[in-house]
Amino acid sequence: MKILVCISSVPDTTSKINFTADKSAFDKTGIQWVINPLDEFALTKAVKLQESQGATVTVVNVGETAAEPVIRKALAIGANDAVRVNADPKDSFSVAKEIAHIAQNGGYDLILCGKESIDYNGGAVPGMVAQLLNQPFVNACVGLEVNGSEVQAVREIEGGKETISVKLPAVIAGQKGMVDEKDLIIPNMRGIMSARTKPLQVQEPVATEVRVEGVSYDSVPARAAVKMVSADNIDELVRLLHEEAKVI
Repeated sequence: MKILVCISSVPDTTSKINFTADKSAFDKTGIQWVINPLDEFALTKAVKLQESQGATVTVVNVGETAAEPVIRKALAIGANDAVRVNADPKDSFSVAKEIAHIAQNGGYDLILCGKESIDYNGGAVPGMVAQLLNQPFVNACVGLEVNGSEVQAVREIEGGKETISVKLPAVIAGQKGMVDEKDLIIPNMRGIMSARTKPLQVQEPVATEVRVEGVSYDSVPARAAVKMVSADNIDELVRLLHEEAKVI
């Protein structure tokens, strides 16, 4: 079995987010980059399938040279090799098109990814990849078992969970629950050292069409100062909620 895992390089959740002076772009100065957490659940599941079924795991990233430390971490976690498409990921469609091209030429049985990246939260890439490849697609997956040429996936739906069986090849977009958080793999020294020698192929993009363009960015307004109200002053609390907070 050949598995392709799509990973994004995203800012660490503790990073302070700023934009350029003209608000036209994200300011990358001083940002610590990590594997998109939802992609990490997918990668861990792929490594477990590697261990249990002898699968080979390839990671793919659409990004520039700065993304390579994140790709190397994915290799240290357990992927066999990696492909970086040398392009600035400007929109979901262009990213999906590059991933679909890699998947089509590589003959992968299973494509795994997070259901969205935590930077822009678009959630569009997995479905687009499935459409471009004309393959079955399961989103918001919280459980996955592979039996021969068939995948049984559990996904979250409104008020419950749904179990779906699909034939391979297929695209599965996972989230927290695809594996337990305690099972997420922290690279050890052996993995880090071996990652340095694992193949990382760089390919030029096959298309440059961009259908969505960011116009401007605005920071979230700073929180207002907290007002303390005495526990026995209910009238004042009601007034503030009505006149200032405007929630009642």
